[in-house]
Amino acid sequence: MALPRLRQAVVAAIDLDATAAGLEAHLGVHDPFIDEGVGHFGLRNAVFTLGDTFIEIVSPVQDETAAGRQIARAGGDCGYMCMFELADEQATRARVAEAGARLVHDNSHPDIVDLHLHPKDVPGAIVALNVTNPVGSWRWGGPPWAGAVPDHGAGGLRGLTVAVHDPQAVATTWSRLLGVEADGAIIPLDAGAQTVEFVAVDPTEVERIVEVRASAPGHSGVAEIAGVRFRCIDEGTNS
Repeated sequence: MALPRLRQAVVAAIDLDATAAGLEAHLGVHDPFIDEGVGHFGLRNAVFTLGDTFIEIVSPVQDETAAGRQIARAGGDCGYMCMFELADEQATRARVAEAGARLVHDNSHPDIVDLHLHPKDVPGAIVALNVTNPVGSWRWGGPPWAGAVPDHGAGGLRGLTVAVHDPQAVATTWSRLLGVEADGAIIPLDAGAQTVEFVAVDPTEVERIVEVRASAPGHSGVAEIAGVRFRCIDEGTNS
């Protein structure tokens, strides 16, 4: 494991239960953590563990939520947010300040610092930068992950594809915030085990996450769930 890493991908869906059933069937995930705290934002959610990474569904239960507005802009369920684990809080905050990116959420616990960036400053998704203590913990995955790294299964997130109006410019912005070098419109993470790739979308279309890549033992193939392609690779294969 090498930082920075993609730790959590988030989709916004109108029907949480149907979306959860689709993820369970396609990826073999189960028993999601339900975070009652997201009710403060007018949402309900389900967070599935895959290896030591996570896939979250958020679903609006009130009007005028950020997730609800993204669903309305996209014309239905869609990719919404991605959360990264980084190594150093001071350096991370310095990169955010240098980029002129506004924080829409700045929350700290003894085991994690959680910074959410304004999507108008960082196009393509709501991007969250997290610094953990200890490294590898992830309180957003549920109580066993708060300040600890519990035993977990194999598999995990392998990357994202994000549709944006200017892939090269957005890749440059994201890579600077993450503290890594982009290779054209591709950002390598976790020593190359993960990638975030940017593709062009028509200026009239909504910028959003369009694909999530994951490794899941015993599962493979592509399925569209919540308006996102979930490309699943069976561990031990090259396809």
